[in-house]
Amino acid sequence: MSRIGKKPIVLPKGVTVDIKDNTIKVKGPKGELSRAVAEGMSVALENGEVIVRRASEERQMRALHGTTRALLNNMVTGVSTGFTKALQVEGVGYRAEMKGKQLVMALGFSHPITVDAPAGISFGVDEKTRTITVNGADRELVGQVAADIRAWRPPEPYKGKGLRYVGERIKRKAGKAGKAA
Repeated sequence: MSRIGKKPIVLPKGVTVDIKDNTIKVKGPKGELSRAVAEGMSVALENGEVIVRRASEERQMRALHGTTRALLNNMVTGVSTGFTKALQVEGVGYRAEMKGKQLVMALGFSHPITVDAPAGISFGVDEKTRTITVNGADRELVGQVAADIRAWRPPEPYKGKGLRYVGERIKRKAGKAGKAA
C-alpha cells in the first residue's frame, strides 16, 4: 500500500470538498480549484477527511494512488493557506516594480518587460530586498509563472546576474585565466 496514498487529507476550517463522478472541487478562503481524478481512483469524504482509494493492485494504479492524494492535498493547502514562490533580482541596473497589477522588469534589454498576472495569481515586489513574490492557490500555476518570469533572464555563471529563486545556489565559474592574476 502506498504510504502517501493511504494517508487521509484533513480538511481545515472553512474548506469544503465537492465530489461528483471523477471531478473534485475544493473551495476555501483563497479560492476554488477543481481537478479530474484518474480512472480507477475513488475519492470519498469521511468524518471531515478526504480518503483516496485505488481499484486494483496494478502497477499503474499503485503509481497513481500517491500522486492523486498529493495533488488533492495541494489543492486543500492552496485554498486554505496558498502558495508562494520568491525570485531575487541580481545585477546592476536590474530591477522590478509593480504598475497596477502588472509586473514591470528592467533586465538589461533595450525595453522593459511587462508580465500580466494570470487569473488566480498575484505579484508582489519588495524593492528594498529586490525580491519578486508570486502568490496563488494553485501550486502548479504558481511554479509555472515563477519559472516563466525566471526564463526572461536566468542567472549566468560568471557574475551571477539574472533572476534566481530565493535560496538557489548558482555554481560560479572563474572566467578568463588572465583576469584572475
